[in-house]
Amino acid sequence: MGAAAPGAGRIGPNAILQLIPVLDAAGGRALRDRVFAAGGLDRLPDTEGLMDERPAGAVHRALRQCLPEDAPRLAAEAGRGTADYILAHRIPRLAQQVLGILPAGIAERLLTRAIAQHAWTFAGSGTFSVVSLTPLVFEIADNPIVRGERSMHPVCHWHAAVFERLFQVLVDPRTRVEETECVAAGGRACRFEVRRG
Repeated sequence: MGAAAPGAGRIGPNAILQLIPVLDAAGGRALRDRVFAAGGLDRLPDTEGLMDERPAGAVHRALRQCLPEDAPRLAAEAGRGTADYILAHRIPRLAQQVLGILPAGIAERLLTRAIAQHAWTFAGSGTFSVVSLTPLVFEIADNPIVRGERSMHPVCHWHAAVFERLFQVLVDPRTRVEETECVAAGGRACRFEVRRG
């Protein structure tokens, strides 16, 4: 099952907003301003609605260029922050409680379906697909966060951390998500493998 964004070219503002506290903690407002300026972002997006995916991708690229050694950790911290925001504001408490009491396999399938239905918030104009349920594998083709970038290794640490945190909280705290293929590293799509235990 694959899904392209209904508002193609738009992405959730948490792709940027959750980088703010992470960059501020790492180096203060000066570091945040340097990374955002390098990405061409002149003003912060609104907290509601969607934003243009191009500045979101540009800021993530700027993070990797300005702080190549720290970028994986910082992007992952922002990804966990994004997942925490989703848990606090987007997934009803009752739904979270129900997922928490279901067997892990059923909870995993339900959460996967919800992620696929809302993929536009993190995939923008890219196409999100559930490639396999056993093991669970996601793909984002034409991922706007890494579009046009080149790397020797997968670089979608923000996406992987969002997925990992959601599955850890709602399905199994032992869940790990690994990006095994990345468009930036020459892959056909950005591929994420989700493994429990």
